[in-house]
Amino acid sequence: MGPDPQYVGKLHSNSDKGDGSVKYILTGEGAGTIFIIDDTTGDIHSTKSLDREQKTHYVLHAQAIDRRTNKPLEPESEFIIKVQDINDNAPKFTDGPYIVTVPEMSEMGVIRTALHNMDREAREHYSVVIQAKDMAGQVGGLSGSTTVNITLTDVNDNPPRFPQSIIHLYVPESAQVGSAVGKIKANDADTGSNADMKYTIINGDGSGVFSISTDKETREGILSLRKPLNYEKKKSYTLNIEGANTHLDFRFSHLGPFKDVTMLKVIVGDVDEPPLFTMPSYVMEVYENAKIGTTVGAVTAQDPDTANSLVRYFIDQNTEEDRYFTIDASTGIIKTAKIFDREESPWYNITVSASEIDNPELVSHVPVGVRILDVNDNPPEFDRDYDTVVCENAKPGQVIQTITATDKDNSANGARFHFSLDEGISLNPNFTLRDNEDNTASIMTRRRRYSRTTQDIYYLPVLISDGGVPPLSSSSTLTIRVCACERDGRVRTCHAEAFLSSAGLSTGALIAILLCVVILLAIVVLFITLRRSKKEPLIISEEDVRENVVTYDDEGGGEEDTEAFDITALRNPSAAEELKYRRDVRPEVKPMHRHHLSSSLDSIDVQEFIKQRLAEADLDPTVPPYDSLQTYAYEGHRSEAGSISSLDSATTHSDQDYNYLGDWGPEFKKLAELYGEIESERTT
Repeated sequence: MGPDPQYVGKLHSNSDKGDGSVKYILTGEGAGTIFIIDDTTGDIHSTKSLDREQKTHYVLHAQAIDRRTNKPLEPESEFIIKVQDINDNAPKFTDGPYIVTVPEMSEMGVIRTALHNMDREAREHYSVVIQAKDMAGQVGGLSGSTTVNITLTDVNDNPPRFPQSIIHLYVPESAQVGSAVGKIKANDADTGSNADMKYTIINGDGSGVFSISTDKETREGILSLRKPLNYEKKKSYTLNIEGANTHLDFRFSHLGPFKDVTMLKVIVGDVDEPPLFTMPSYVMEVYENAKIGTTVGAVTAQDPDTANSLVRYFIDQNTEEDRYFTIDASTGIIKTAKIFDREESPWYNITVSASEIDNPELVSHVPVGVRILDVNDNPPEFDRDYDTVVCENAKPGQVIQTITATDKDNSANGARFHFSLDEGISLNPNFTLRDNEDNTASIMTRRRRYSRTTQDIYYLPVLISDGGVPPLSSSSTLTIRVCACERDGRVRTCHAEAFLSSAGLSTGALIAILLCVVILLAIVVLFITLRRSKKEPLIISEEDVRENVVTYDDEGGGEEDTEAFDITALRNPSAAEELKYRRDVRPEVKPMHRHHLSSSLDSIDVQEFIKQRLAEADLDPTVPPYDSLQTYAYEGHRSEAGSISSLDSATTHSDQDYNYLGDWGPEFKKLAELYGEIESERTT
């Protein structure tokens, strides 16, 4: 200690005679800084204050050399300087101040409680100063101090207590079911989980009307409504509610039961309520087509309060459906205001409201559903538009279409349908109808073979009646088209075919033929034009009074000239096509189809036949406007002598099978159809 260097020690060599010829050298830890040496005398001093707590010892090396020659006089020696400890550091608490928690009511420990059964609820925090001295507390020693903060932790040593033994609660009768109507709380001096509790209703006349739950944050009991209240029926309820700790410490069970009970009286408050309907909803019925003013039903509502005020009824006119009904304001009778059609709307939903006369603002509502009952007012009809086809090679009794019907009325007035042909028309020679008695009917052919050239469309009126009361019926027309079909029944075409097309010519071939005809006509016109341009005009001199003979290079067509008459007039009517137009007359209007009777010639009335033909000729716009005499080389349908041609051999019995003709291609299709039909007729 102090500003002067501190003497540490001395180096001395036996070679030192004291004449200054020996030089001392010091090396090692702190040499020249902390420790210095007098190189002549060898004295070692410390220039700084040493701290043993930082470094306890230093290792140094000393050597003696000849000052003149710098040669070592002795070998280098090592020595250690140790720092001696002195009491220069006071005791210290490294982690102070200390915070300590001690459970209340704890036993003695390292830091002992001076009081028995210390109560946290009385005092929770304590501060203690602790001093430490060294040198066993002797005089001259150093000391240090620290503070210890002691907090008493909580234990569950206090039971819950309600502030009052009887608690009153007011609840209006208009309170909603499920809503919270009040709160209740028991006090507990403990904290944390030691103060947690649970509330229960242990008995009372309101245990089924109310329920209680615990709010974990506020530790309050929440009282909720389970059933609606009615002041007119019961004006008060009594509940016994218990609050008990959920975390018990059995060390303190001797302090008493950790629960408490209080009585809760609930007072029901009277509230003016709206009218109450006798039913939550109403369902009524009325027949469609009922007259305006027909009674549908009635609703009833009453004032639930003791005043029993009169009630008035009305219908909300918010929707279009509400305008279909009216209601008597006093009696609640509902009547129709319009004519109903069940097929348009089978159900109506309206809302009826009721209010008190004394307090019109209190209004209650009830839904009313009105079902429209069915009346058989819709006749049955086809369920869809049918596209019926009959093949030209059809056979008698063949089903060509199955029809069904639909009815807008419900099943009670239209579940069973009856089908028949319209009785206003005589027996149909072409088709017949069979009622399958399962709400379907089959359309069948009545004869063999149909011809598109004769008639391509048939109209069949069908009468349909339902099973309602009274039954209704309607007539629907079924359109039947005549089509050419394959042998397996597939439809080939339903359009009338031209003569050349029936012969087997394709569309491309017809176009080629027409093009050739046009080219030939153009050549002929060009040739005639050239010939006329070469003729010299005929000039007759007025002075030449002699008789002149003029020669024309032109002659009549003779027998080849067929432009002046229709060659089809000389053909057999049964072999010619039915509809042929005169070549010198271009029809502007399509002629009417001639309806041929399918019955035998023997049953035809000749006078009626002539009248029909006369009417057709008068109404046909394609006939010449002059009288025309036509000659027919026609001997009749049959000959007594019969035919000797081999072309009629197909009508005789033969074992030849002509089905292979159908495999020869489209050129032999017509021949295959003819021989196939003859074969089928012979087998049937």
